[in-house]
Amino acid sequence: MASSSRPKKPVHNVHNGVGQLRIIGGEWRSRKLSFPDVVGLRPTPDRVRETLFNWLAPYIAGAKVLDPFAGSGALFLEALSRGAALGQALDASNVAVSSLKEHLGTLRCTTGQVQTADALRYLETQPASEFDVVFLDPPFNQNLLPTVCALLEDRQWLAADSWIYTESETAPSTLGLPATWRLHREQKSGRVYYALWQRSAA
Repeated sequence: MASSSRPKKPVHNVHNGVGQLRIIGGEWRSRKLSFPDVVGLRPTPDRVRETLFNWLAPYIAGAKVLDPFAGSGALFLEALSRGAALGQALDASNVAVSSLKEHLGTLRCTTGQVQTADALRYLETQPASEFDVVFLDPPFNQNLLPTVCALLEDRQWLAADSWIYTESETAPSTLGLPATWRLHREQKSGRVYYALWQRSAA
């Protein structure tokens, strides 16, 4: 979702500086949307998204969703399509944010908000609101996950039993995430690890 030096993998139909993503399920099922070919922008693959939202199926309807590294918006839009009550998306790229705002307008979605922001600064300085589901797909090779997860926990951005999705270049067990988070599911594709965690307020 955000820029990274992730290992190369097939890109979603990128041509003429524009890529395409497909919403898999929910209200906007099968809708195809373009996104800018910003360097490193990497939508979560369809197969992984489908698996993730199968995991989240009992919890996504009515949820408040946060995507601090939104990028193309693939996870954010999928969650809103599947009935999330409210979505907040951030990205450091003005181009990515502008594209995502256009998509929300095209879809006539009034429950999603997106803004240009540095995720760490935003989570550290803005008044916190509790979210039920958080998608964390930060740039790789910058050791951002432990920091952003600590901010989510310490600044009270998480509901008591929230779900947190992570993408990482190292195994989930090595990430050093908060002790109140329990690894619920994980999957590996190539050299990328996908994991879903459940927070248990202690």
